[in-house]
Amino acid sequence: MSAWLRQHRQALASALARFRKMTSLLSALVIGVALSLPAGGYALLAGLRDMATRIAPEPQVSIFLSREAPPAQRDAAGAALRADRRVADVRFVPREQALKELAEVQGMGEVIEALGSNPLPDAYLVQLKEPMLEAFMAEAGKLPGVAHVQADTQWAARLAALAAIGRLAVWMLAAVLGAGLVAVTFNTIGLQVLTQREEIEVLQLIGATDAYIHRPFYYLGMLQGLAGGLVALIIVWAGLALLNAEVSGLAASYGSGFRFAFLSAGDAAAIAGFAALIGWLGAYLSVRRRLAEGEPTTAARH
Repeated sequence: MSAWLRQHRQALASALARFRKMTSLLSALVIGVALSLPAGGYALLAGLRDMATRIAPEPQVSIFLSREAPPAQRDAAGAALRADRRVADVRFVPREQALKELAEVQGMGEVIEALGSNPLPDAYLVQLKEPMLEAFMAEAGKLPGVAHVQADTQWAARLAALAAIGRLAVWMLAAVLGAGLVAVTFNTIGLQVLTQREEIEVLQLIGATDAYIHRPFYYLGMLQGLAGGLVALIIVWAGLALLNAEVSGLAASYGSGFRFAFLSAGDAAAIAGFAALIGWLGAYLSVRRRLAEGEPTTAARH
């Protein structure tokens, strides 16, 4: 076991020495820039999803009554809503109260004064126990005196659906870029194998195993990928910081402290690990192809 660990330490030290070369550093930079695209997209989508959840955590429906509806119809609609087992809470908002609340919104007072009369109808605000919006809205629209039914949180559901599509697009982008980055590492490690041709031939002549010869290149690929993952995280962090500088001012105008959060520790570790895996896979394919074909070892075999 001690000999095995010593060999791995030697392979890692050799990979670190080779990693300092400009070619490896540039490959790590290419990996980082490419991975920052799906990583940044994932962070933005996570922020939008959290915002939608925080603003509209429960399904809510606004039921507007006809302005010509008599009190009997208004009371009948309210009784039907309160008797519905899908309804968690019902609040009646008279048109006078709705106008008063609207007037408190900045800039709306002058608009209301220009209208001269109250254009708002009476309404019921309904909180549902379950997200059964479509069926409930269809039934509520048939109640006596009801003019219009609107789901106040429907936009949040649509935003969540768009976020799900966006996440799928991010994963597809990550897969495509990952394949391209494997090719980048493949070529970089292939060049390293060719530059170390004489050293590999000497090692084979003295009886070194394939695992001993391959191991430093595997570590080199992993180091390139890991460094690229760290570069991607730095780019995402800097991008979110610049974006939040603008978003904070916009959110403050709405009385919100919303900011795009950086990736969680688990997500950041996953990105770094994914990048390291890409580097190892590219190195594995390159070394297997180069050495299996005997490109650097032709002289040693003769």
